[in-house]
Amino acid sequence: MDLLLQFQHILESDPLIDEVGFVHPTQFATLTEDSTGDAAISDGITQAVLPLYNAAKRAFIAAMEEYKRLSDDGLESEVMRHSKALLLLSSDFGTAWNSRKLVVSKKQQLSMYMGELLLSALALSYSPKSDQSWSHRRWVIKSITGKCSALQEILGKESELVEKIAERSIMNYCAWNHHCWLVSYMTREQVLHELKKSRNWVGLHVADNCCFHYRRRLMLRILKDSTCKLENASPGYSVEVSELWKEELDWNEMLIKRYIGREALWLHRRFLSLCWMKQFATNLHDVSCHFDLKLSTSDSFNSFIDNELHILNSCSTVPNNDFEDFQAQATYSATYILWLTKQIPEFWSEFQEKLTIGNLKTMLSKVCPERSFLWDSFIDLMETPDQFLKE
Repeated sequence: MDLLLQFQHILESDPLIDEVGFVHPTQFATLTEDSTGDAAISDGITQAVLPLYNAAKRAFIAAMEEYKRLSDDGLESEVMRHSKALLLLSSDFGTAWNSRKLVVSKKQQLSMYMGELLLSALALSYSPKSDQSWSHRRWVIKSITGKCSALQEILGKESELVEKIAERSIMNYCAWNHHCWLVSYMTREQVLHELKKSRNWVGLHVADNCCFHYRRRLMLRILKDSTCKLENASPGYSVEVSELWKEELDWNEMLIKRYIGREALWLHRRFLSLCWMKQFATNLHDVSCHFDLKLSTSDSFNSFIDNELHILNSCSTVPNNDFEDFQAQATYSATYILWLTKQIPEFWSEFQEKLTIGNLKTMLSKVCPERSFLWDSFIDLMETPDQFLKE
């Protein structure tokens, strides 16, 4: 309990503390290497965190039971005080987060909601994948929507927090999932800004599919807005969306050729191609005009096929069999083309004319021989169009 009082005093002495951490026993020797009595210091502190957690848990449960029994407003401060200490020791303690929701919801004070954002950020500073902490932030944002004039500013800071944490915690699904959730609260201008801003970050983390998933969510939001007849939409908005898609395809192609064998890049291209076919290929003449290609419907689609097959040819060369990234690149490019042909059966004849199936089969069997049976079966099916389309 003495440790708990000391810990709570530290937290209360500076309400703007934005980072917390705990020293592991194995680090004590390094921290005290220039002092005497290293062993004594280590032995004396090794067991501090667990007793501190137990004391905080007992204090919180006692305060919560008393608060429920008496419904005394004076006990709310004790619940908040002990739950804060407990959550910084165990950030996924759901009952403690729920107790804070109960108190804050009852008070309905904006300052308390802001305090919850500070607390959850503090917990995330040492436990960046704490799902309960991220969930609590979403609850706060839901609660203040429509009540806070600075909501868009808060959303901007949320994006900065996610990127800061994602930089230190690789492939943090919880952080990027929170980022995706925020998109529905963003204005059109914020979405476009986020799409532009995130490009540099994503370009430096091409193996992290989570950040590409975030870009896909942003682009789907833009696509959704473009299909709705919004009163404030500009006349050239649909052209802007078409150009945006073309820029993303070109950027993705550049990354694929620069960073060899990164699966996340090929998965992102599948999304881009599928949306292009579903949203724009229904009127390919208009799309060609948007892209300033001045092509017929057939020519426009053939241009798309030619470009994808060009990517296949440029990525299917394996100059060094010992370099696994080149083998992975060839496999991803070939499977992407196989996937693409399945998505557009109505244009199968055009694809079949341009795709050299024999060479594709040989290349796949060479770079990925352990799946030769799968390649043989799939490509044999492709060579029988009626059966392929049926399947």
